[in-house]
Amino acid sequence: MAEQGLKSHDERDRAADERDRTADARDRLADERDRAAEAREGADRRSSPRDAERDPGYREYAARDRGLAAHDRRLAAHDRRRAAHDREQAGLDGLTGALRRERGVMDLQREIDRARRSGGQLVLAFVDVDGLKAINDDHGHAAGDQLLRDVAAALLNGLRSYDLVVRYGGDEFVCALPGTNLDGAKRRFAEVATMLAEKNPRASVSTGLAELTDPDTLEELTARADAALSAGRRGASSTTRRFTTKSLHRKMR
Repeated sequence: MAEQGLKSHDERDRAADERDRTADARDRLADERDRAAEAREGADRRSSPRDAERDPGYREYAARDRGLAAHDRRLAAHDRRRAAHDREQAGLDGLTGALRRERGVMDLQREIDRARRSGGQLVLAFVDVDGLKAINDDHGHAAGDQLLRDVAAALLNGLRSYDLVVRYGGDEFVCALPGTNLDGAKRRFAEVATMLAEKNPRASVSTGLAELTDPDTLEELTARADAALSAGRRGASSTTRRFTTKSLHRKMR
């Protein structure tokens, strides 16, 4: 159900983008008509009154095009507001499409409870986006937002449809992979790294993995995954972290 909702939200975002592109094209056409009108007016000043009467009405067409462009932009803004509202109602983060923390924490606890009841396995991943602050500082927040969208897309597409992806903090995601062990989770995140590299070659994430043990609370499991991430970063050079996905797999008791 959540996946179908996300598809709907994405469709609205794509429709908004298409409306913006149409509006840009109308504005460019209006600019061309204005330039043509200015050229015509200059010629009319040098011609007879009879020639001036043949003005094809470039400015009227330009005004019409700008009105249509403004209408397209209003519709695009409406589509984006609808998509953001729907994501909020579904408990999804408006920027990335991942679960928001409040909703995600409840779903993470539900997966832990299910794994305990069934005696199944579960791996929790703590994912940190490398270099987000530097990108925000050097290239602006729009570039940072795009990086977050790229990472979220890689997680949502690289993991299984029933794995959880939660935006836990500004540059942090927490993922739950039920029914798998550390080796299986490692393979999944290798696929995520490949997808991310294809979408954004300069993007990378650091990942820490922790496997559920019987006494774990959600807070303890998350803390162990976070500690694994930190330990993995201490063992990797900054250059390596920047361009590759690093994961440390540690089962701490």
